[in-house]
Amino acid sequence: MNIGITVYPTYGGSGIVGSELGRELAARGHNVHFISSMLPTRLIELGERIHFHEVEMMTYPLFEHQPYDLALATKMATVARAEKLDLLHVHYAIPHSISAILARESIKQKRYVPVITTLHGTDITLVGADRSYLPITRYGLQQSDGVTAVSKFLKQATIETFDFDEIEVIPNFICPTHYVRQTDSPLHKELAPNGEKLLVHVSNFRAVKRPLDCIEILAKVRESGGNARLIMVGDGPERSACVYRAEQLNIKDETTFVGKQANISDYLGVADVFLLPSELESFGLAALEAEACEVPVIATRIGGIPEVVTDGETGFLSDVGDVEKMSRDVMKFLNNEGMRLTFGKKARELALSRYSSSMIVPQYINFYEKVLGAKSVGA
Repeated sequence: MNIGITVYPTYGGSGIVGSELGRELAARGHNVHFISSMLPTRLIELGERIHFHEVEMMTYPLFEHQPYDLALATKMATVARAEKLDLLHVHYAIPHSISAILARESIKQKRYVPVITTLHGTDITLVGADRSYLPITRYGLQQSDGVTAVSKFLKQATIETFDFDEIEVIPNFICPTHYVRQTDSPLHKELAPNGEKLLVHVSNFRAVKRPLDCIEILAKVRESGGNARLIMVGDGPERSACVYRAEQLNIKDETTFVGKQANISDYLGVADVFLLPSELESFGLAALEAEACEVPVIATRIGGIPEVVTDGETGFLSDVGDVEKMSRDVMKFLNNEGMRLTFGKKARELALSRYSSSMIVPQYINFYEKVLGAKSVGA
């Protein structure tokens, strides 16, 4: 198949999943065309079957804000015709599904290109649910030729918010050979020069991820005698507040901010405990990646996280904001190495048995074929 994929190239799990999916599809012999404003961060290199088409926007004084959605629709239509795309697969509903539908309609007299929309979370629970976007988001769902969601939780949230239930759940996935424990990595010695245990957090540092809670957790762990350091991976609007809070709590020297990293697996592979104190997660991709690296997860009991983290087996779940319990849960692992290793092995076992790319990617391919089959019947 010739498949067009559009993602947000810089932020959030939707871009990660879309990029990884494109690479997996190309490895299986399909031709993948990424259509986006810039090369997605996880798409380090292109290949014979992976292509990139940049969306360029004109500058004109009349446009106070550049009309990206229209430029994207134009580029989608152009690529669809030139490359004879079989379908457009867009990740994150707003505005990608609307742009794709507009592109499909603009060229349908020459070629009908089905649109598949994958919902990732905040496009439904936050952005799409806003009154100003709700009608257009519902339209995008209704007009898509196929819709998928990354968790059962997100499917139910979409049904409740938009009264739309024609959704197939295809969860996020991990590559078993990419996310592995790294026992002899020099990075661990670099990050923990005195043999400390490493607590790792990965996010885009938005308020919804509650990265400040990670700072509070480390402070409480240190107060309890835990010999641990905190590694904060990523960047975003809450980073400066986290730095300031670490200074206030006198744990600045025990907190390391490494910024955005191309290879997240390097840091997860040397982590001892993963922290995910979010107030909203429709799946929890970072938790899954950590589990694949044999890292037990301390997370909140919200959204799709309970589908990924089994409380009492692969980690511990808490209420949002309960940093007291989360810090106590961290201490359980720091005080009992056998428990930590047992949880870690179970975490990888469950991650691979439920979310391996070898299981999930064929589900996307089957869904593509189902949508294309329906199109040919309709034609």
